Amino acid sequence: MKKVAVVLSGSGVFDGAEVNEAVLTLLHINKQGASYQCFAPDIKQMHVVNHLTGEAASESRNVLAESARIARGEVKPLSELDAAEFDALILPGGFGVAKNLCDFAVNGADMTVNEQVLAVGKAFVAAGKPAGYMCIAPVLLPHVYDKGVRVTVGNDKDVASAIEQMGGTHVECSVQDIVVDESNRLVTTPAYMLAENLVDAEQGIRKLVEKVLDMSA
Repeated sequence: MKKVAVVLSGSGVFDGAEVNEAVLTLLHINKQGASYQCFAPDIKQMHVVNHLTGEAASESRNVLAESARIARGEVKPLSELDAAEFDALILPGGFGVAKNLCDFAVNGADMTVNEQVLAVGKAFVAAGKPAGYMCIAPVLLPHVYDKGVRVTVGNDKDVASAIEQMGGTHVECSVQDIVVDESNRLVTTPAYMLAENLVDAEQGIRKLVEKVLDMSA
């Protein structure tokens, strides 16, 4: 049975992992006959957002503890992720990627990536193992892969421009589709960068999971 490492960034679209994307990812990994293990960095969130009002809350939360909400408690610290134990890597999106896994939300194209996140991404590259990044997560890829890596976030011109400034190559893509960089064994899809509902998001995420697992053969 193939094993996939799934990296989460909290719980909730505005300050953590996009819950629908995360659950659809886990669902389709299982439907393909593979297994998964969730991981998240054991760090403080950038901030906490009240998802009912959209306002920032005056409290502190931990990315690993929040990710456990999605993973039903079955989540490990990112520091324990060993690429040698897995066949592939997948990162769902959500603003937690841009706020907790890196600082893109604050610094745009001048962003830096969390050291553990960067090390994990590069470990899968070095091992020649495939990866899938969705929604806003492809902003990480110019730092993880070589210059010119082909990725998509859909058609967001500002994010696409930032990716290009960082050395990536952005490819416009519909919500139902994926972009495959064969040379880097990498798959990306817009998901909720474009999705208006679960059906929209599900189509691209399903294709991403299927392609990543196919590339891990």
